[in-house]
Formats: sequence, structure tokens, C-alpha cells
Amino acid sequence: MLLGDPVIAAVTTQDTGEPVVDAADGTGLRVDGREAPYNPLLRFVRSGLRDRLVRAAASLPSGVHLLLIEGYRPPAVQLEQFTAYADLLRERNPEWTAERVRREASRFISPPEVAPHCTGGAIDLTLCADDGGELDMGTEVNASPVASANRCYTAAPDIQSEAAANRRLLVTTLRAVGLVNYPTEWWHWSYGDRYWAYTTGGSARYAPLNTDQLVPPG
Repeated sequence: MLLGDPVIAAVTTQDTGEPVVDAADGTGLRVDGREAPYNPLLRFVRSGLRDRLVRAAASLPSGVHLLLIEGYRPPAVQLEQFTAYADLLRERNPEWTAERVRREASRFISPPEVAPHCTGGAIDLTLCADDGGELDMGTEVNASPVASANRCYTAAPDIQSEAAANRRLLVTTLRAVGLVNYPTEWWHWSYGDRYWAYTTGGSARYAPLNTDQLVPPG
């Protein structure tokens, strides 16, 4: 099930009012800065997600850590990224209908109106060693289906054994604390958003947030 499917948009959301917090403040979670030039609010997540990440990090083997790439993403940034990728697909596949462009784009970037990152309930992350070096996960974080020949899919069969083992560790660790994965992106996990609600049969807890609902980093 892709985020662009109408069934995801049909999931109703009643926001719980759960606060947005700095994911790394006092938690020991590691934060990568590669997306900071585009999104200075990337450290923020809902408190329920932060608490689950802390539990997940504590369960990892010695010498292995969670590395947060991006949490909250402002709606304007989401729109810009989705539009850019959809335009790329449209240029490469002029025969595609608008519906197909939207669907294929949503394998990599969520349509803004249902974007999990905009709720504060989603996170992009990977595993790293004590020295900060990222473990082999088969592709880089944010590798597109086109660029990676679909090796970015969580269950991709054609990745090396070490990368497959690292993905299994990430999957086991995050599922154990109640997060769900978007299966076309091994690095994308969420809690409380529409996709999580659809996958688990629960109720969506988090609605999209505007940037003025967050306290900017100090």
C-alpha cells in the first residue's frame, strides 16, 4: 500500500495534542546533519515517537546506535520535494498519466496532504557504529527506487548478506517498539500517523503540524 493510495487519505485523524520535542535532547540519540541546510527543524518529533526511539536504541547490541536523519518536515519542504520528484518522473515517462505519476512518485516522496513527516510522527534513520560510521544497509538513505533499482525497498532480495542482516536488525528493533515501516524505504518508520493507523488497524493520533506549532531550535 502506497501513501498516494486514496485509502490512506481516507484515514481520519484526531490529533491528541501530544507535544513535539527535540529527539536528541537528553536521550543520547545521534543526529546527522545532512538535511539540516534544507530543514532546520529535522530534530523534532512527537514525544510518543521519541520515547519509542529511546527504547529501541537501548535494545541495540553494544557498539550499534540509531542515527536520526530527519524527523519533522515542514509542509512547504514536503511539497517542494514531492513536486520535484514528480516532475522528474513525468519528464522521463511522458506517456504516464497524472495518476500514475502521483502513484509512482509516492513510492519515494509522500504526497504533501498525507505526509507522515509533517505530523512529527515519522522519522528517517539508519544504524551507525561508535565512531559514527554508518553500517552497510544496501543503499544510501534516501536512495530513490529509480536510482537504486528498487534496492531501497526494505525486503529487496538482491543486497549483500551484511546489509540484509543490518536491515533485519533495524526492522526487528523498531517493530518491537510499535513503529511501522514504509516498505519502499528501509529507512522510513512512523508511529501515530495515517499510514501507521492503516497498517495497525488503530486510529491516527497525529495530524500535520505547521512550523509555527514548533519551537525553533535554540
